[in-house]
Amino acid sequence: MTDIIDYEFGISAIDSGYQRPRFDAIHMIVEGDRAAIIDTGVNSSVPRVLAALRDKGLRPEQVDYVILTHIHLDHAGGAGLLLSQLPNARVTVHPRGARHLIDPSTLIASTIAVYGAEEARRAYGDIVPVPRSRVIETAHESSLALNGREFVFFDTPGHARHHVCVLDTQSGHLFAGDTFGLSYRELDCHGRQYAFCTTSPTQFDPVAAHRSLDLILGLKPGAIYVTHYSQVRDLERMGADMHRLIDAHAQLARRERDVGFARHARLKAGVTEIVLGEAQRYGWTLPREQVLAVFAGDIELNAQGLALWLDSAANFNPAGRHGQPGQG
Repeated sequence: MTDIIDYEFGISAIDSGYQRPRFDAIHMIVEGDRAAIIDTGVNSSVPRVLAALRDKGLRPEQVDYVILTHIHLDHAGGAGLLLSQLPNARVTVHPRGARHLIDPSTLIASTIAVYGAEEARRAYGDIVPVPRSRVIETAHESSLALNGREFVFFDTPGHARHHVCVLDTQSGHLFAGDTFGLSYRELDCHGRQYAFCTTSPTQFDPVAAHRSLDLILGLKPGAIYVTHYSQVRDLERMGADMHRLIDAHAQLARRERDVGFARHARLKAGVTEIVLGEAQRYGWTLPREQVLAVFAGDIELNAQGLALWLDSAANFNPAGRHGQPGQG
């Protein structure tokens, strides 16, 4: 049975089924008799999307858009396969990501480099190309309408250079992919939600990430929907936490820049320390072992992403927030 959370303004979150329950959200917006899907999960998520449409009394023909925040495979791996089931839909993507949807060979190769061939195939299956004629490139401040309901796209690098956030002008809510970080529902406590930044490979850029956060918060959305996992509020506090955590990760990376073969282990240990520091700061009620289990994949990927940032002359900038000189 598909796990669906229904919010106001015709917005729903569909559990993609990737990794674990309520880890990876696909969002759906229904406006009258038309729908848009925001991010797709992986190939195995496609039946869940089709089931959610049926649950809303909609046919696949009534989906106009598949909107991608970025093309990492937990967000877009199922785009080609899903589009094959939605005869009238077109897919929207940042201009930097379009060619990788049309020819996913480079995307597949980079995924194998991170996860290994066997795990990449198990997790994502065969990536289906998207026909060029069905791709819409969404440049900064471009817009489109769903049955008269306007969406505005904003270029928001930092997590990835091909990332957009999407403002739904009717609700005043924003779909942020990974730019506003991770907010796992297992960690909610004391009536609060919590954010944690993701520096996963391969395009982490802390200066750009800070600027994108400022752009998002400057739009003053009523709520933000993150892929991991769904609706968050109390945005000023969570945004401040994200700024602090981006700096903490960048400072960790600079500290471990020249430690040689032990660097990956030390970066993982440092990210683990940051996670446990958040648990202590906010009094998360999960036991330590469960907190680390929730973040196990993210600790590994954040460490990999920090290493790649350090190793790339194009990406590395020894600066803190907004390009000011950093600490350490």
